Amino acid sequence: MSEHYPTVSNRSEIVFAYDAVDANPNGNPLSGANRPRIDPHTDQAIVTDVRLKRYLRDQLQDDGHGVYIRNVKEDGDQATREDLLEARLKDIDLDDVDEDDIENAVFSQFLENSADIRYFGATMSVDMDDEKVDHLPDHFTGPVQFSPGKSLHRVMENEEYNSLTSVIATGDDKAQGGFDLDDHRIQYAFIGFHGLVDEHGAEDTLLSDRDVRRLDTLCWRALKNQTISRSKVGQEPRLYLRVEYADESFHLGGLDRDLELDSAESEPVEELRNVRDICVDVSALLERLDGASDRIDTVHVVASDVLEVSVDGETGGHEFLYDALESAVGSESVRVIDVYEDAKATAPEE
Repeated sequence: MSEHYPTVSNRSEIVFAYDAVDANPNGNPLSGANRPRIDPHTDQAIVTDVRLKRYLRDQLQDDGHGVYIRNVKEDGDQATREDLLEARLKDIDLDDVDEDDIENAVFSQFLENSADIRYFGATMSVDMDDEKVDHLPDHFTGPVQFSPGKSLHRVMENEEYNSLTSVIATGDDKAQGGFDLDDHRIQYAFIGFHGLVDEHGAEDTLLSDRDVRRLDTLCWRALKNQTISRSKVGQEPRLYLRVEYADESFHLGGLDRDLELDSAESEPVEELRNVRDICVDVSALLERLDGASDRIDTVHVVASDVLEVSVDGETGGHEFLYDALESAVGSESVRVIDVYEDAKATAPEE
């Protein structure tokens, strides 16, 4: 549990990138047809931080961690915040707690039982007849925040998917009927996110170093496991990099913007269809890390085995990237993440 581990002491900055092939990475329900979110000025695909956090929460729940904000239905209706909070509070045991320590006990046990709150925070203003609620703050500010993600390039909708017909059997004679479906997808997008872990905010939600180590595998596995719906399938994690800084209150900022497509090594934007059509130029990213190497504790990294990157005109795969990172910040400061073995190390305790 979180109380067994010290809270985060170092600030971290995250770059997380994944791609989407013939998918709708984040539909906009206000469009009337749940069309993919696309910047009207740059034609870049957009994925909100809310969408990413939903993947992460769902993976936390699948991993057996307590999650407060869940996608739960009761008797056919969406569960309310009151329903979700009640589920978290019922496991808080105050039988052996001194009266003077009740507030601290409710606070710490609630956060132990709610992994997503430790990461992302939540608003707690609900109307409930439960004295435990009175011992919680009105809101928790999450120490882990992501900015909305954007593709590194212009995207185009795949017109072949825009109108599909679903054929169904009707009546006892099994006569075939049908109806049109709106199914809007983009051909290809390589999407980058920026994240930050604030060591000061971690104190407010008891976010531990173990929690942050879990995040190193959570992002990757969430994209592998939580994108199995019809419109979301076709998405794969490609790069996760967490820069853990040594200096308090310091981070470089905007590292995601230091990724760009290497136009000389990638197919033309109009012809991009999968990860093998692109090469990501990480030269600017490595230059910035090199310049701040004395302020960096560790770079935690994992890259897809089919991702090609370039550094100052040289190209290579994931091992090439790891070597380039070691040259920039020192071999002792690079930790290559073993996603599935490291996930076991941060799994819920029995």
